[in-house]
Amino acid sequence: MLVMQTVPQLLLDRGTGQASTLSQRHKKRGYWREYTFGDVLERVRALALGLHAMGVMRGETVGIIGENEPENFWSELAALSLGCKVISLYPDLTADEIDYQLNDSQAVCLIAQDQEQVDKGLAVLGTVPTLREIVYWDRTGMWSYRQENLTTLESLIDTGRASHAAEPTLYERIVAEGTPDDVAILSYTSGTTGRPKGVIVTHKGLIDNAHRVIEATKVRPGADYLTYIAPAWITEQIVGITMGLAAPMVINFPESPEEVLSNLREIAVEMMVFAPRQWESLAATIQARMLDAGRFRRRVYEWGIAIGHKVNVGRLEGKPAPLSARLAYPLADMLVLKPLRDKLGLTRLKLAVCGGATMAPDVFRLFHAIGVPLRNIYGATEIGLLSLHQGERYDLETVGRWLTPHPDAGPPLEWKVSEAGELMIRGGSFFQGYHGKPDKTDERLADGWYLTGDAVSTSQSGELVFLERISDLKRLRTGDSFPPQYIETRLRFSPFIKDILTLGDESRDFITALINIDMEVVSRWAEDRNIAYSTFTDLSQKPEVAALIRDDIRRVNSFLPEHARVRRFANFPKELDPDEGELTRTRKLRREFLTERYDALVTDLYAGSDTTALEIPITYQDGRRGTLSAIVRIHDVDDGFTLATTSHPKKAIA
Repeated sequence: MLVMQTVPQLLLDRGTGQASTLSQRHKKRGYWREYTFGDVLERVRALALGLHAMGVMRGETVGIIGENEPENFWSELAALSLGCKVISLYPDLTADEIDYQLNDSQAVCLIAQDQEQVDKGLAVLGTVPTLREIVYWDRTGMWSYRQENLTTLESLIDTGRASHAAEPTLYERIVAEGTPDDVAILSYTSGTTGRPKGVIVTHKGLIDNAHRVIEATKVRPGADYLTYIAPAWITEQIVGITMGLAAPMVINFPESPEEVLSNLREIAVEMMVFAPRQWESLAATIQARMLDAGRFRRRVYEWGIAIGHKVNVGRLEGKPAPLSARLAYPLADMLVLKPLRDKLGLTRLKLAVCGGATMAPDVFRLFHAIGVPLRNIYGATEIGLLSLHQGERYDLETVGRWLTPHPDAGPPLEWKVSEAGELMIRGGSFFQGYHGKPDKTDERLADGWYLTGDAVSTSQSGELVFLERISDLKRLRTGDSFPPQYIETRLRFSPFIKDILTLGDESRDFITALINIDMEVVSRWAEDRNIAYSTFTDLSQKPEVAALIRDDIRRVNSFLPEHARVRRFANFPKELDPDEGELTRTRKLRREFLTERYDALVTDLYAGSDTTALEIPITYQDGRRGTLSAIVRIHDVDDGFTLATTSHPKKAIA
């Protein structure tokens, strides 16, 4: 069992007791570089002592921004070694967003990857009073930078090595001062309803959550793990950083986000955690490639997937597979399923996890059909990881079985559902509050219970079924309620739909939707059919594309009760973009913002109009601002649907 200690104390144990054991692997400039626990400890120690010499002190905050690279992890472990609080920032944050988080956390140092991130840091240096230093690890393009507050990670490491040579026990003494109750990270929420809040997470919380996952999954020591999700997301803090030391695992860093799939094929990891968007993207990739295949290949693929469903999904759901399917499975695996797993780099995958938001069960079933045991994990930044699909059989509609906290972290996890249907949690390392926001902290607590804000129900087996965020549950004027995300996750199973925003409230009689098409897939589909287009806006408004989306909405509507069906829709004339505030950095929809930004389109969806003229402010990649002018077409899902079929007159609906 894991000893309850700080994360740097755990690193010190690994680096001294298992110094020659492989810890990290990074593909850089075409080949894989390997680091043992001894290597990692040496670099972390040198970097920590370099920061110490710079004047960074216990209790201060260090910010880190960059892609998943070893230097990112080393920087965090070094700051934690000094007793600092760490905030990890999503690499695609804007300077304004960085300014807010650095000010809110009172950061004294920003460690950045490259020129792009350094430029953001320099842009906020004068507006964050506490910020004293910016450190960077990638020198590319930095030869002309001469600012006093700017230094390289390499020079810090050199300083730290000299410090260690002069005082060999200094690092160990500093690390020994840490306690499990010290604050380790401030993990900022996604900010779907307002400004992100910094959740206080202690070393005890990280060790506790790592223990929960290790106990539930029995991940083998030395298992290869792909780090892809950003450390700004609490799940990667628990799995990639803490479990990487605790299990321990070999952490594999891809060459770049664009090279993930090719790197994945090279190493064929045994464990990986993706958010729903990444799993949905992989599923869309599979389906899109089949769109390009000839009729014979497509038939073979469909046959193989059908056999995989009968055998693998049947086993998962406790249904005996027909004898014919069991006999055909080895051939289906050889011709279809194994080549698919190999193409995706999933041939050795033992533990595939989806977390962060809901995902359509159809996506889970597709991966199980091809032989990838995809599981759902459920939790929250504030309270940690709570449940996981475990064992050989589990219900994909539920959030799985409860995890077991570390015995030294607190009492066992308990849950109950309030009269309003909200899930309430207590136990484990528990919620430590929001940094600098005691009023917001108090709002989430009631008599020792943490209020998750999640609407849930229970399955026949007694497991929880996540329905929707309480704040997102909608009710129509008819009195009927519906969960928007439940509908949206099932529609996102379509390879042609990247995002969807369902609309409807107490002033409306029916549900409508705004669709963000998947440009890569839809453009390939259009080219195969000789449909000419020029831009995203042009393609999204093609009648052929509208018919394509209509068919997918009709398919999902057939499984929904009458009142929960989407009646009208329109395709967004532009890609949804986190830089414009339309999505969070984890690609969750900012619903209120989108509803306000596309207010004219929403009004016309309910007014019975066929088109809407939009003027949308946009931001280009180089920072320039402009306006997108577009005529957006509005479509009925069912030809027979008219506003007259509702119980209220058209003018009342509008």
